[in-house]
Amino acid sequence: MTAATPQTKRRFVPNTYVIIFIMIVLAAVMTWIVPAGQFDRVVNEAGRTVVVAGSYHQVESSPVGPIGVFFAIEQGLIQTADIIFFVVLAYGFVYTLIKNGTFDAMMGAALRKLKNFNVQYFFIVIMLLFGVLGSTMGMSEETYGMWTVFMGIGCALGYDPIVGVSLVYIGVSTGFASATLNPFTIGVAQGISGITMSSSMLIYRIVCFLLFEGMAITYVWRYASKIRKDPTKSLLYGTPYYRMYMDKSQDEMMATELTLRHKICGIIFLITMGLMVWGTLAQGWYIDELATLFLIAMVVAGVAGGFNPNQIAETFIEAAKAMMFGALIIGVSRAILVVLQNGLIIDTILNSMATALNSVSGIFSSVAMLVVQNVLNFFIPSGSGQASVSMPIMAPLADLVGVTRQTACLAFTFGDGYSNMFWPTSVATACGIMGLPIDKWYRWITPLFCMFFAMEVVLVMISHVIGL
Repeated sequence: MTAATPQTKRRFVPNTYVIIFIMIVLAAVMTWIVPAGQFDRVVNEAGRTVVVAGSYHQVESSPVGPIGVFFAIEQGLIQTADIIFFVVLAYGFVYTLIKNGTFDAMMGAALRKLKNFNVQYFFIVIMLLFGVLGSTMGMSEETYGMWTVFMGIGCALGYDPIVGVSLVYIGVSTGFASATLNPFTIGVAQGISGITMSSSMLIYRIVCFLLFEGMAITYVWRYASKIRKDPTKSLLYGTPYYRMYMDKSQDEMMATELTLRHKICGIIFLITMGLMVWGTLAQGWYIDELATLFLIAMVVAGVAGGFNPNQIAETFIEAAKAMMFGALIIGVSRAILVVLQNGLIIDTILNSMATALNSVSGIFSSVAMLVVQNVLNFFIPSGSGQASVSMPIMAPLADLVGVTRQTACLAFTFGDGYSNMFWPTSVATACGIMGLPIDKWYRWITPLFCMFFAMEVVLVMISHVIGL
């Protein structure tokens, strides 16, 4: 036998579904090892169900077996059906604009206008805009429908899909985690803790937001500059995924004529984006309303683009096929949480971490709280859900270990928010929407997450020292 040549050697990379399934199995194994337990729960004055501190008790074991693993996958798909179909319908609208040539024509016209302008300066504006919306209004899932649009925009501008989606995803996620006024995280956490936002803490949170967003913008800017100079530096270079988005050069797009139909469809796109922002901020729209908006926009854009009913239907089917790989990952990944819930071990894990905090005091107690919230977010990826479970315990515990409740809330928002970009229980959903291989995402996000975490530690320690 002869040694394999470099051309014939292939590194085995597990399929994203394989990676998630392994994690589901590991979660099931934990239900056989970790004792089952629960906290008592009550409805507080705000009508939110919260745990009762000190009420933890062991219950009858409920281990998840092989059949339970597959049952959890089915339940995960059902529980995330609204997000799955939202993603499919949102992409249906985007795909219609791609199919009828509107996207290429609009990007070509924009590139002709920006021929001598460094478009990377727009990165700052876009990421700050989404960061502010995430930090103040708690915008997050509402941006799902924009991801594929910006992935295409990133490629059209000479970068790659990661750069495009990061303008929205990293921008809004960083703002959401910094949480200056985010009602879904800091609002819930402070309400449960029995405190209100002080002016000094608000100023401190604004400073934190600017530091984190500045770090995120710099990270995206440097990666974008690198691949603009040399496309082979893209983490996606040479993959089918890269070619799917990079099938047209800038010169080809710039040569595309912008027709009247394209202009009408472009106006429909802008109106749809405007309605999405208005509905989210002013009318309280969420997944169902936004999915309906994209469905209507898809049909209207199809008609305006010259498609007959059959062509509109066929375009939607093509879009659904293209998104199915990623969309179903959202449901399959939810099975991890379903297994942990069915095994009744999440409260046991929380109680163990809270008990461990009792042995830590001083400045290290604030850092320990941050670590606990980061770990807890693996098991409870919902911000308001994590606040409802952890803050009734962490708030009084903070008093005992000498940490202010404001600092405890800061540790919660940091631990909950930034780890959403890293823990697979959240990342699998994001990669599903993007259609991005999960190993590629981790190569991209890990350095940024590590820098974020180092900054979190420093800022939580400063908050503790100055006694906010």
